[in-house]
Amino acid sequence: MNYFEYKQLFDEILGHPNPVYPYDDTMYLDYTKLNRSRMSRWSKQLVLDENLVSRIKQIETPQHWIIITEPWCGDAAHIVPFLIRLAELNSYITCDIQLRDSEPFLIESYLTNGTRSIPKLIVRDENNKDIFHWGPRPKEAQELMNKMKAENADFETTKIALQNWYNKDKGASLFSELLEYF
Repeated sequence: MNYFEYKQLFDEILGHPNPVYPYDDTMYLDYTKLNRSRMSRWSKQLVLDENLVSRIKQIETPQHWIIITEPWCGDAAHIVPFLIRLAELNSYITCDIQLRDSEPFLIESYLTNGTRSIPKLIVRDENNKDIFHWGPRPKEAQELMNKMKAENADFETTKIALQNWYNKDKGASLFSELLEYF
């Protein structure tokens, strides 16, 4: 699906009178509503790194970017709008969003320490060969997550800490890590 269709999916989930699994759980429904708001905010206010923009614009061979995500994923709400905006910079880049929990279950080939962590960015060449893959979150955010787990922080505390980290970082860590590949 494209980004427009992905955003429409949020509306379908949130507008459905009898949401399907996992959105029949109010917790997942609430995450989805919050994440729609986060994505909208980032789409309006994100600022891209000039060095990364320059490198993306210099790509001269076709690339296909696949983003594996889900509407309930908080990390994805902070990352996907940046990835989409970057992909839009160059006509050689096509972009596709795939849901982690739906066929073809591409995530199974891109596990993180044995887990189906998202979001994931897979960048492929014109022959459908992986150039690189990235995710599920910037290293600094992962270190924060690991620290929170080591401290046995509850989910709400961890969620707030990550939200604050993303708001402060404003995509800088994502840009820095992606610059290593481009």
